[in-house]
Amino acid sequence: MVDSNHDGIPDDIDIEHFRVAIFGSARIKQDDQVYKDVYLLAHALAEEGIDIVTGGGPGLMEAANRGHKIGRPNGADVRSLGLNIRLPHEQKDNRFLDIKRDFDVFSERLDAFMLLSNMVVVAPGGIGTLLELFYTWQLMQVRHTCKMPIILMGDMWCGLVEWIKKYPLKHGLLDKDDIENIAIVDTWEEAETLIINAYKLFQQAGKDFCINLKTYGERAHIDHIL
Repeated sequence: MVDSNHDGIPDDIDIEHFRVAIFGSARIKQDDQVYKDVYLLAHALAEEGIDIVTGGGPGLMEAANRGHKIGRPNGADVRSLGLNIRLPHEQKDNRFLDIKRDFDVFSERLDAFMLLSNMVVVAPGGIGTLLELFYTWQLMQVRHTCKMPIILMGDMWCGLVEWIKKYPLKHGLLDKDDIENIAIVDTWEEAETLIINAYKLFQQAGKDFCINLKTYGERAHIDHIL
């Protein structure tokens, strides 16, 4: 058990750090271009002093944690977090984590992602990645979490977003406002630009910036989840 402050926030989680969640498949290998792109994005974020949080496992999670670990300047106060889910196959911790939490159920792990994230990047992935995307999106829609950018990396997302516009949006099952925070990017550099823009707003706003550790923390049990 990690010690926590009076708000229930663990001592090893710095509320003043800007933190980006990076979601993506555990099955993608190092020789895949997507792995390299996620690695380079996380490497660049470490250089900028931005924390990341991933699922802590192999594939694109490893790419992000690895790039972040290698990219940080000497002595830099940035951290790479991993929220590991215990599974009978696929999921094993990668070795590039500064802080790790283990979960037995996906629901608590998803809530931990929401508590820790100021922004979300979704790289290519399967059912687990889709779950993370839609959970993030739905909590923002009902204003349980802060309104934050969701960056979809890669062309695999274009068809999904077009389907959402063609069917649920067209038939009034969601509002235009519900999709305005979704951005599809082709390159990791585009993703980095959007993140840096949000990070500057975070720095400028200071204590007035909406932080999920506080906003969602009022609903979720931080001390139980983190």
